[in-house]
Amino acid sequence: MNVYIPFVHLNNFFFDKFGTFEYKHSSTVLIDSLIKANAQNEETVFSVHVGSNQFQIVVIQRKKLLFYNSFNFRTKEDFIYYILFTAEQLELNPETFKLVLYGRITKDSELYKIVYAYVRNVSLHPQNDIHFILSNNL
Repeated sequence: MNVYIPFVHLNNFFFDKFGTFEYKHSSTVLIDSLIKANAQNEETVFSVHVGSNQFQIVVIQRKKLLFYNSFNFRTKEDFIYYILFTAEQLELNPETFKLVLYGRITKDSELYKIVYAYVRNVSLHPQNDIHFILSNNL
């Protein structure tokens, strides 16, 4: 269940300007897109979408959402802490689960290097752009 409070003034403006519309929180779009992208995958997929100082973790198991949360971070140690703590709470072994990184991260970044030091099965999404994933999976 995704609960959020929309910006009422903005929604009313768009409603007045364009009529009835469906709105979703960005996390709903991300979660739905990743579930759809992994529809054929039976294994647990641990996805991390990286922003400049925030990231989202989405864990999908057998085509269903197992976990979602958003975290703020300042250091690479903050970043790996939330990933490893989430894995521990979900009883996922860093030696075996599949972790896919999206967004503002490259193989040369400090964030990638620290994740790779602690998680064995790490990959960057080939397009490494969540907008590509969202547009091709909605």
